[in-house]
Amino acid sequence: MALRFTLRQLEYFVSVGEEGSILQASQKMNVSSPSISVAIGQLETELGIKLFARKHAHNLSLTQAGRQFMTQANRVLSESEAVMRLASSISDSVQGPLKVGCLLTFAQLILPSLRRQFEDQYPQVTISQSELNQTGIFDHLRRAQIDIAVTYDLSIPKDITFIPIAELPPYVMLSEAHPLAHLDAVSAAQLREYPMVLLDLPHSSGYFLSYFGHAGGPPEIAEKTRDMAVLQSLVANGFGYSIVNTRTLNDRAPDGAPLKFVPLADPLRSMFIGVALIKEMANVLVVEAFVEHCKANIAKTVLLSG
Repeated sequence: MALRFTLRQLEYFVSVGEEGSILQASQKMNVSSPSISVAIGQLETELGIKLFARKHAHNLSLTQAGRQFMTQANRVLSESEAVMRLASSISDSVQGPLKVGCLLTFAQLILPSLRRQFEDQYPQVTISQSELNQTGIFDHLRRAQIDIAVTYDLSIPKDITFIPIAELPPYVMLSEAHPLAHLDAVSAAQLREYPMVLLDLPHSSGYFLSYFGHAGGPPEIAEKTRDMAVLQSLVANGFGYSIVNTRTLNDRAPDGAPLKFVPLADPLRSMFIGVALIKEMANVLVVEAFVEHCKANIAKTVLLSG
């Protein structure tokens, strides 16, 4: 007898396997925990195998059979998405699922509006989004966990295609009371006299520190954070300056404290914001449409924020 299960059940199973928790999977997928529990129970019954073992009070771990089935389930889901893309290309209609990643440092400024506008234009497309650091973006693209990503041109590997869209020169982000806040431009040499708050993310931190290579020595790093909102609030409250490539929309930190953005004098190079994808995805119709959408709209967002 043929097995009877749905792609939705496989999606729930894979999500729980990745998150290790039905609760976390339900939050990620915006589906109730009981619905996921029932779906997995039905899947186990149909397969006749135990997919999960309880690890702690609320955590689950894949059994050996579950790990093997996870590999196949991911393949089935990937193939189902490929079928949808093929149907889209054949019908010459932009439709189907699209998995979009975005660099977490500016995702809140760009991704929700890009997604809303694209789904309004193409109502047959369903977008799922992921906020990732640069290393995570590369890994997710290679594993087909995302189809395309909005990011910077930082350390792009040879197997990933990057399409630049807008140039983003660096700014020094300061509190209003900072001694350098009144200047029209600030050099890296001037910054060395003051404490720095560093955005400590893969690839990003190295880029920002590279500005001090010819400034007589490294900066005095007083604080490190991996969260852009925390970075802004630390700077606005006088814990140090930082270097960024995107500005807040209203020149205020999340806690309401004011910020000043001063151009960095003689930068080594600007960064470019654009889209990254695996070469094989470039001719997929829904991906092509999203690339064109980004070209038409990201520059507007960047101009508003900078």
